[in-house]
Amino acid sequence: MRSYSMRGVLGAADRAVALTRDVLMHESPKSYVHDVQGDPRFQHRGVDLLWERPGEKVLGIEVKGDRQGHRRGTYFFELISNAEKDSPGCFLYSIADLLVYVMLDVQHVHILQLKEVRDWFVPRAKEYPIKTTKTRTGARLYTTVGATVPIRHVHDALPACVRVQDVKSLGLLPGLTSQEPAAR
Repeated sequence: MRSYSMRGVLGAADRAVALTRDVLMHESPKSYVHDVQGDPRFQHRGVDLLWERPGEKVLGIEVKGDRQGHRRGTYFFELISNAEKDSPGCFLYSIADLLVYVMLDVQHVHILQLKEVRDWFVPRAKEYPIKTTKTRTGARLYTTVGATVPIRHVHDALPACVRVQDVKSLGLLPGLTSQEPAAR
């Protein structure tokens, strides 16, 4: 079992959000990416960002940053967010349209259609190993439980529902577009 500090987790999350914003703005330069992580209306719905593109439906996005996911070759689908409080994991409850899974170790941004991936995963959940991580918040530890799913299993099963962007090959500098756009 791995153990992390809340400071380390939040740093990884901030980097994942910045890389996600950069990729989304690269894909649709006239779009707006709104950070709603601190908005209680979205927190309990598992939505971190809203992606507003001209002439398109606004998409809700859940962002996950993984510091070693590429090396391991797996996604960590969060099934229980806090085992001590019996809080469900965002993979199961999020109403987001997209799950953006950022491999921080190689700066790859995986954009998954969440509903389709979840619908594929749930009937197969028992096929995948369950792992736990511990995160320290002050003097307390909490346990997160998730399934480790090989990236290739998801890509092979749902090729139309997954796309991967290599931040370096796009010529993006991390955090380049990470500020909110000027008011319209």
